Amino acid sequence: MNPETRTLRVDYLARVEGEGALHLEIEGGRVTRAELAIFEPPRYFEALLRGRDFHEAPDITARICGICPVAYMMSACQAMEDACGVALPPAIQDLRRVLYCGEWIESHGLHVHLLHLPDFLGFPDAVQMARVHPEAVRRGLRLKKLGNALVEAVGGRAIHPVNVRLGGFYRAPPLETLQGLIPELAWAIEAAEETIRFVADLDFPDFEVDYEFIALVHPDEYPMNAGRLTSSRGGDWPVSDFPAVLTETHVSHSTALQSRRPDGTPVLMGPLARYALNRERLTPRARVAAAAAGLGTVCRNPYQAIVVRAVEILLACEEALRLIKGYAPFEPAALAVMPRAGEGHGATEAPRGTLYHHYRIAADGMIDSARIVPPTAVNQARIEADLVALAQANLDLADDRLRALCEQAIRSYDPCISCATHFLKLDVVRHP
Repeated sequence: MNPETRTLRVDYLARVEGEGALHLEIEGGRVTRAELAIFEPPRYFEALLRGRDFHEAPDITARICGICPVAYMMSACQAMEDACGVALPPAIQDLRRVLYCGEWIESHGLHVHLLHLPDFLGFPDAVQMARVHPEAVRRGLRLKKLGNALVEAVGGRAIHPVNVRLGGFYRAPPLETLQGLIPELAWAIEAAEETIRFVADLDFPDFEVDYEFIALVHPDEYPMNAGRLTSSRGGDWPVSDFPAVLTETHVSHSTALQSRRPDGTPVLMGPLARYALNRERLTPRARVAAAAAGLGTVCRNPYQAIVVRAVEILLACEEALRLIKGYAPFEPAALAVMPRAGEGHGATEAPRGTLYHHYRIAADGMIDSARIVPPTAVNQARIEADLVALAQANLDLADDRLRALCEQAIRSYDPCISCATHFLKLDVVRHP
């Protein structure tokens, strides 16, 4: 193959819910550069938060993303509660976990069935795939609808919930509202197991990476809302050490910051990281399903993240059902959170990985500074490194096949994409 330059453009690449591009350069039969660019203008949420009342942080940050607003609300709440020295009772923690389960179900359900699965089955989108695999599309839509219903039942609205506040909730949902979701959750557990079996049989490209995984680890549960920051290479830190664990830098080709370990190593967050560090904390049923799907103790093939997401759907359905069966409405629905001068840190497990918030507030509750690090930004550098290795190993492929492989790879990391599956455009310029 002649030396060549290939440019891949990624439309509507989220966290910024906008436009991005992948620029891949191959010279002399060697991949020399892969740049995942986010060129949507910055939205300045961190600057927007300065000078606002600390109670407003969850509602403002929820608007960063329509796919995972719960993650932003929960990380903001944690950070502010940390700053103000508030520890929540189990009833509020459990209800927040139900809310987070809803987000995992709707986000993973959408990604697995409608965004990523068409790649493996050879279809350009879910609409075309539905003609041959209608049951898979119906299952994905029903799971997403259930996740949205859980978020609405607890959060008051399916997108950008309005019932979350510092210290808890504005009101605890009525018992009958949550119990009304039990039959659908029972169906969803069976549906999730069927999804795991279905995706486990897909044909995965032969590609494995020796990742450094980073995720939250909790001693008693598969992490969503709590835990310590942990590395697969031996690190274990409180959430407050996040800035020391991952260093943010600006790169010229992206308006989003990239995060790496202090020695420059890119890391991977998200389902593969959570699974590698928390497999033993899966429910017994989810653990059996993961083993039957052939995941083993660690999965290092990013394409197989679709299987891990399916396992996490099962876990989230089981957890939501367990917590709802044990739920009793409680009063007050929130603890009082009184401002004090200080700083707080919060991190939760968004569907795409660990989402970190850090705030400094004044004695009157005004926000002096804010810092938000989303998992998509952390994973950018890792995606670039993986694409270099992937393209290098497949330089003999024709342009269309290499494009499809790169598209499929990028979707494997589930960057916060606001459009459907067909989001990459490849322009190829070959130099003699």
